[in-house]
Amino acid sequence: MIFTAENILLIGAILLFVSIVACKTGYRFGVPTLLLFLGVGMLFGSDGLGLQFDDAHTAQFIGMVALTIILFSGGMDTRFKEIKPVLAPGIVLSTAGVLLTAGFTGIFIWWLSGMSWTNIHFPLIASLLLASTMSSTDSASVFAILRSQRMNLKNNLRPMLELESGSNDPMAYMMTIVFIQLIQTANASPWQIAGSFVIQFAVGGIVGYLMGRLAILLLNRLNIDNQAMYPILLLSVAFFTFSATTLLQGNGYLAIYLAGIMVGNGKVVNRREIDTFMDGLTWLFQIIMFLCLGLLVNPHEMLDVAAVALLIGVFMILIGRPLSVFLCLLPFGKKIDLKSKVFVSWVGLRGAVPIIFATYPVVENVPGANVIFNIVFFITILSLIVQGTTISGMARLLGLSAPLEKKGNDFGVELPEELGSDLHEIIVTPEVLTHGDTLQKMSLPQGTLVMMVKRGGKYLVPNGKLRLHADDKLLIISQKKEQETKA
Repeated sequence: MIFTAENILLIGAILLFVSIVACKTGYRFGVPTLLLFLGVGMLFGSDGLGLQFDDAHTAQFIGMVALTIILFSGGMDTRFKEIKPVLAPGIVLSTAGVLLTAGFTGIFIWWLSGMSWTNIHFPLIASLLLASTMSSTDSASVFAILRSQRMNLKNNLRPMLELESGSNDPMAYMMTIVFIQLIQTANASPWQIAGSFVIQFAVGGIVGYLMGRLAILLLNRLNIDNQAMYPILLLSVAFFTFSATTLLQGNGYLAIYLAGIMVGNGKVVNRREIDTFMDGLTWLFQIIMFLCLGLLVNPHEMLDVAAVALLIGVFMILIGRPLSVFLCLLPFGKKIDLKSKVFVSWVGLRGAVPIIFATYPVVENVPGANVIFNIVFFITILSLIVQGTTISGMARLLGLSAPLEKKGNDFGVELPEELGSDLHEIIVTPEVLTHGDTLQKMSLPQGTLVMMVKRGGKYLVPNGKLRLHADDKLLIISQKKEQETKA
């Protein structure tokens, strides 16, 4: 096929459509949507319908753009009040946990390489490089699975898992780059490596915080007539944050996640439009990223490393990740119980991030890079199948699944955040009606107003004389408590 602009758009449209249909079908059977996107890409790839895509540079660029959006959006959904109780264990898991997982797995790979019956022969540094590319849990996979399955977990586990997956990519990225440099130069000192880690974390943290504050200021101070421009303005800030941090020798993935947290926890205008835009864009780039990576791989090449990759994957799932989690959470004692530690160990999902990091050795022409890429791809599929399909079942088995909290209201009404008001629903009971059946006779708190009444399938705009019936739903607007305190 000749790749013209029209053909590329046609193929892209077909891929997106098939992915969304597969996503709908897979959701019904509990299959992770991201695994289906990978599968669609592989189906249309060189070993499937024959689409040829073997440009690791382009795949890396697409992945970088997608991760920027995914991490920024994930940061925006992270609430300070939710992560505050689990901030310390989350940070330990995202730093020391990644380091330990890479160390344990790298030594295991090195041990396997010394066996006569294996078909991989990696020295220690290359073994650690392979382990580093897949040492972090994948933010796209964790965010997507926890949210698409509408999971609510006890013991603050959900915010801790989202914090870990959103903030552990920088450590895995730095380790990947360091080991590539060690293979290529073999003369980097431990002090240079330690200094690089400190600089990347420090610059990433400072730039991320400052750009997050700047984004809030721009959103609130720039008076743009077209509300649709606000999300685009925010997107430009996100891309600038990532690229500027990288140019300053900092870690762009850390900066973009912190900037997202700042924006998500700040008061900004047009919050609803921004959230809707970012949510849709995140899903679009998740689909594009996984499709692209699915097209990039040649499935028949994975068969050559299947046995070894299976052993490495099983080791990571059953030994490497659990051992790292238990060691990292040891200082927190009884604050995190045994069942919670087991569940956190199980949610060590691999996804697009390890595959993207595995393209770095390919781009840098590291010896054995193609083998590294195929092993990482195989383990990612294994993780999504084994862990991704059993997360909700594991939560129920361990007794950690909690009732889902209702969000929004039955009226479909939302208020801009800057109004400083809350919406509540109450149901009229026979006991309430004994004091009077009109709003005039109801004793509502001061500063409270009934906006709408829902009776069956009808919506009524109330006045003081409207007669209420049992089981009527009232939509009530009231001032937020912090606003009342200030007043």
